[in-house]
Amino acid sequence: MSGALVIASAHELPALVVEAGQHASTSFLEFFVSHTRNTNTRRAYGRAVSDFLTWCGDAGIVSIAKVQPLHVAAWVEKLTNSHSAPTAKQRLAAVRMLYDWLVVKQVVAVNPAASVRGPSHSVKRGKTPVLDPLEARTLLDAIDCTTIIGLRDRALIGMMVYSFARIGAVTGMKVEDVYTQSRRLWVRLHEKGGKRHEMPCHHNLEEYLHAYIEAAGIASDAKGPLFRTIDRSTKDLSRRPLPQANAYAMVQRRALAADIGTKIGNHTFRATGITAYLEAGGTIEKAQQIAAHESPKTTKLYDRTSDQITLDEIERIAI
Repeated sequence: MSGALVIASAHELPALVVEAGQHASTSFLEFFVSHTRNTNTRRAYGRAVSDFLTWCGDAGIVSIAKVQPLHVAAWVEKLTNSHSAPTAKQRLAAVRMLYDWLVVKQVVAVNPAASVRGPSHSVKRGKTPVLDPLEARTLLDAIDCTTIIGLRDRALIGMMVYSFARIGAVTGMKVEDVYTQSRRLWVRLHEKGGKRHEMPCHHNLEEYLHAYIEAAGIASDAKGPLFRTIDRSTKDLSRRPLPQANAYAMVQRRALAADIGTKIGNHTFRATGITAYLEAGGTIEKAQQIAAHESPKTTKLYDRTSDQITLDEIERIAI
């Protein structure tokens, strides 16, 4: 069962759900269709629940209504041995939320996952690879901007660097989300939870967006996607939004062409922008505001300003 399968149709529901009856089946579908609105969250929950129900089936549990805390704990133990602690905690959280919903819908009396603890895990520093400002500048300058593809790619990477935006928020932008206010270009990002985040553009980003939109001739297509795929037959921009996977592949190609040794991804530019901002004297509080983070602790995960301090200290080992 994949994240897509759980919302498909009743006859494709897992056997453990069907065994619990029609009300349980309907409630199970509602959890993914109406309760979990974010597509990425729905996909992640689908994978977690799929893994859990597969394990339950292999363990001889015949119905989701028969699951006990001991079963959930055994599954988490298996996860902890085969996956990272964050993955185990995330999947446990998904199962816990599913059963919270089933309790509300009166499918089960108590949540069997409520009392189960996940593995201990504390994060003070994120894993996202970061480019130093010179590398980021090299990458942007290496893009051939004599083509519409180059202008698009530079504008997309620039959006992530200068606005600290998530790739999902960037690829989800429409043309109307770039607009002029007080004689300055602004961008509108649609963040998680339906939050709308508006901010002025850095002067470099303003240049990149103007050049791309003008060359693409999409200024009048307000409701159309801002960042688009290329039609393979015509080599022109299509009206289809650029998928995140395509953006990732593009970043890999651009990094290779620019001879960037650091293994980077879409999220790299969010961390790169935040780190460069802090190194230039910015504050965590303002970085949090720009990145639209709920907590400064989240923003701090993207701060790599201590890396240089660590390197300088390591070089003191005079052997």
